[in-house]
Amino acid sequence: MLERLQYVKQRFDEVSDLIIQPDVIADQKRYVQLNKEYKDLKELVDKRDEYINIVGNINEAKEIIADGSDAEMVEMAKMQLDEANERLPQLEEEIKFMLIPKDPEDAKNVMVEIRAGTGGDEASIFAGDLYRMYTKYCESKGWRTSLVDMNEGTSGGFKEVIFEVTGEDVYGTLKYEAGVHRVQRVPQTETQGRVHTSAATVMVLPEAEEFDVQIDMNDVRIDLFCSSGPGGQSVNTTKSAVRMTHIPTGLVAQCQDEKSQHKNKDKALSVLRSRLYEMELAKKQEEDAKKRNSQVSSGDRSAKIRTYNYPQGRVTDHRIGMDIFDMDGVMSGKIQKFIDELQLVANTEKLKESEVF
Repeated sequence: MLERLQYVKQRFDEVSDLIIQPDVIADQKRYVQLNKEYKDLKELVDKRDEYINIVGNINEAKEIIADGSDAEMVEMAKMQLDEANERLPQLEEEIKFMLIPKDPEDAKNVMVEIRAGTGGDEASIFAGDLYRMYTKYCESKGWRTSLVDMNEGTSGGFKEVIFEVTGEDVYGTLKYEAGVHRVQRVPQTETQGRVHTSAATVMVLPEAEEFDVQIDMNDVRIDLFCSSGPGGQSVNTTKSAVRMTHIPTGLVAQCQDEKSQHKNKDKALSVLRSRLYEMELAKKQEEDAKKRNSQVSSGDRSAKIRTYNYPQGRVTDHRIGMDIFDMDGVMSGKIQKFIDELQLVANTEKLKESEVF
């Protein structure tokens, strides 16, 4: 392990030198990437220092015990040895998980799309509930959310809502939320008190940079239309809303959130770029999932991943068989337990197939 950690230390020293070079600071893209790498490596280097310290303590304690000339020192050395032997296996596990190669996509910001599925008005209301759940979760993480486009349901909620999330390691956290979410409850529109099952689909697209996806604007048809929904006097009078159609793939992206046509164009293009990027990424994830037979793959968007059962106050994640009996908490954005467990399972699978040790 120390040999592997030595490579980490060497790279950390290199990156530490690079981020203070004027030419690197001038290249913002490279500077941001190196800063991110520095932060990740620093965590590992700190663990390496702790590991070296513990191994040193074990060796020192063994020497004192073997010498045996000072009874008080021997007693202290035994306590030190017990503490070190207890911490060492935990630390080794922590380091193993940190040494798993990170998915380069994980650091990206995302576009989240929530669409009402089967269930009519109730599905739209549930899509709205999921939107609030995610915005509250993002708020708790210190991430920023920005609405891109929405199509409101007839009885509340959304037929479709798209929003952008920016922050640290957003895709690496939210990618496990992609899939079909199912709700079982008595709808507001139900007069007989019967429990209905409705669904909404969540898609999590890593935000693509210009250098990730090259779009030939000759392949894009741009339509301008009047915004609908809230927005004041400018709504339905100025054609500020933008719809873009990528002719080769048939993919469509639109934005009507901003009052400025120019800003809506930028946002719509960003969505289109992310959708094109996600198409390619989904193919790769599907291939990886087949190879790995992963239960927490983020590639299959048609998979039913979670059920929100209101009568029983239970939320079940079907991929890991985990139940949380705190419906109000979950719908208020407390989904970290699910995400932690899903990340642990995914990392354990990666650890089994990697050649880290």
